[in-house]
Amino acid sequence: MKRLLWLGAGLAVGALVVRKLTRKANEFTPSGIATSLSESAGGLVESLRSFVEDVREGMAERESEIHEAFAAGELYQDEFAELRDDEQPGGVGRHAQEGQR
Repeated sequence: MKRLLWLGAGLAVGALVVRKLTRKANEFTPSGIATSLSESAGGLVESLRSFVEDVREGMAERESEIHEAFAAGELYQDEFAELRDDEQPGGVGRHAQEGQR
């Protein structure tokens, strides 16, 4: 009876090892590599799509803030002005200065 138990355990472990090795070997076949690449590309595309969506939402929020300030007749305080090189001394941008000429 004890031998039968060990035989069954050995068969189960052997079957699991063969199954894992077969799956791993299929990953290195041309179709397995293509599947892996398509899954990776799909994840990359989804990440990029999510990033673009977040950027568009941020742009829409910023645009609405600018429109609200313009409608109220207030000078919009641009907190990112110092990061751009088109901002000129005196708080007026290059394009606004060209219009004043």
